[in-house]
Amino acid sequence: MHYLTATEMLELLRTRQVSAVELLEAHLRRIEEVNPEVNAIVTLTAERARREAEEADRDLARGHWRGPLHGLPVAHKDLADTAGIRTTYGSPLFADHVPDTDAPIVRRMREAGAITVGKTNTPEFGTGSHTVNEIFGATRNPYDLTSSAGGSSGGAAAALATGMVALADGSDMGGSLRNPASFCNVAGLRPTPGRVPAPSAVAAWFTLGVPGPMARTAGDLALLMSAIAGFDASSPLSIAESGTVFAGPLEVDLTGLRVAWSPDLGGLPVDAETAQVTAAAPAVLAELGARVEQVELDLSDAEDAFRIYRAWYYALCYGDLPQERLGANVRWNVERGREVTGADLARAERLRSGLYRRMDTFFGTYDFLIAPVSQVPPFPVDAPYVSEINGQALPDYLAWMRSAYWISVLHAPAASVPCGFTSHGLPVGVQIVGRPFADMAVLRLAHAFERATGHGARRPPR
Repeated sequence: MHYLTATEMLELLRTRQVSAVELLEAHLRRIEEVNPEVNAIVTLTAERARREAEEADRDLARGHWRGPLHGLPVAHKDLADTAGIRTTYGSPLFADHVPDTDAPIVRRMREAGAITVGKTNTPEFGTGSHTVNEIFGATRNPYDLTSSAGGSSGGAAAALATGMVALADGSDMGGSLRNPASFCNVAGLRPTPGRVPAPSAVAAWFTLGVPGPMARTAGDLALLMSAIAGFDASSPLSIAESGTVFAGPLEVDLTGLRVAWSPDLGGLPVDAETAQVTAAAPAVLAELGARVEQVELDLSDAEDAFRIYRAWYYALCYGDLPQERLGANVRWNVERGREVTGADLARAERLRSGLYRRMDTFFGTYDFLIAPVSQVPPFPVDAPYVSEINGQALPDYLAWMRSAYWISVLHAPAASVPCGFTSHGLPVGVQIVGRPFADMAVLRLAHAFERATGHGARRPPR
């Protein structure tokens, strides 16, 4: 039962074929079976979840359906505040921190009827696409325990891949929803900024980082988006369109759809096996009726724009913390942020604005861009990060994530959907990018792709 789609679980609950308590217990048994090896869920709230499931069943008996997630077991990324539940942000500084309030994404999931089973692992403050921290250690890839689950929403991806939860939330600045989805053979959506509210006391207008959904299918991504998307006055960039837009049908005729295929986003190094797996994606879409064209695309202006804004953000958010108690990656980002000048910010804004205008023209010709999610397949879990690709040395821990973080600069929705496996059985995802605000269209294309390939149905060996 734990490997049914969330949509299928809801139907069982709605028709009283299974109770919320029974569904929860199936997931708790699965957590007991696999979490000790995978280390995806780092704070378990089993007794609280049981009380919530019992209340969900009482509501159902009274004919009260709370919302689109009624009775579904979920977990929240350990960056998202959860009232009364430990939230560490992956940092020893907050090892015993228990917030008083829920983050908006958590509150909306709970209001929609979801049942919280715990928190999922993340690197310190979500820094990097490899989920490891000093408090809880590393999350391991369910398809190969010696490999990384990706990050920073690696705990969420691994929990979904192993059937520990029906749905999970995450966040994405440089690929943190898309990269772990690719590494763990599940689906993740980086929404258009503002689609899912992200209030902040210090960086309310920052658009590189967004909260969003993770699931095993595009249909379940849409289900979760129907609960978490929508206007919130506390977030100044919040999009007015209701989350109900995601409750519509996903089936679409792809005939004549214009799809641009970029195997390397303009010259980025891509691991040979990743390149081989993702190269199959254009033919899949063409068989479905789309007009697919390989393009030469130069997104290199995103490099400086991303790094300048990211560094500025780290200095703003974490610069006042005791630096000697932070991990090396966070300290490095803060140091770079303290070096940012007004001229740097002006250059970043010019680069990003110019790129947005060029991509606006691009999306006048093409409906979607597809490309690899990550430049490499899952790497050894004991490695701090990827230091070279195809013999090309990389300058720092960020550089191997360019295929994801260049897309973050575009203000566009981007989904990761399973695309296949390497010769060693490691998952590889393809990235589907749409024009800004076309989130549902991206999910429809992702749905068509996953239905045509079936790669997402391949489960890990444990």
